[in-house]
Amino acid sequence: MQEAAITVLLVDDHKLVRQGVRTFLELQPDIQVLAEADNGEVAIQLASQLKPAIVLMDMIMPGMNGIEATRRIRQVSPQSRIIILTSFHDDEYIFPALRAGAISYVLKDVGPDELADTIRKASREESVLHPRVAARVVQEIQGVKKESHNLGEDLSERELDVLRLIAAGHSNAEIAERLVISEKTVKGHVSNILGKLHTADRTQAAVYAWEHGIVRRKDE
Repeated sequence: MQEAAITVLLVDDHKLVRQGVRTFLELQPDIQVLAEADNGEVAIQLASQLKPAIVLMDMIMPGMNGIEATRRIRQVSPQSRIIILTSFHDDEYIFPALRAGAISYVLKDVGPDELADTIRKASREESVLHPRVAARVVQEIQGVKKESHNLGEDLSERELDVLRLIAAGHSNAEIAERLVISEKTVKGHVSNILGKLHTADRTQAAVYAWEHGIVRRKDE
């Protein structure tokens, strides 16, 4: 039995960009473009109506930026995974977008096949960061001092192990293999982690780990 296609909502104020992305994605047998939006308000309405699996979100648009649109789509369609697709890689966009609920952050110089792969990974709740964005995240990690108390202290040792692997970008299956436990057990740990950290998804949990020193450099 063939699996259902990954449904996508395209959000970008440039029609040429939308057309180019749509043309490529429609060639993918496992991806279906449901609709397009040229601004954040329309994107929220469409996401609420269509409940797409994936939203490809531009950052700078008239009226509402991608950060606010991401935050509001996560409210009206929590199951939708949002990928930021933009030309901007400044701190003022990266970290707020991830905190708003974006699962991935890629730049518009990404290759078509890489974009399709990012969509597939997002549908499996796996994150992708463009190398420039990942570099900024690493720099942030290295500059963050652990607070005297944080919610991470409420996690068990095994939950900390799982959180570190989440922050390193591993899927549930990979975490299960590394820790020699079942994938069902991993899912249980992930659920506990999200609850204890008061985060909506694994991307926000990873950001929390980076910002609070739970993830450390290998030489520390």
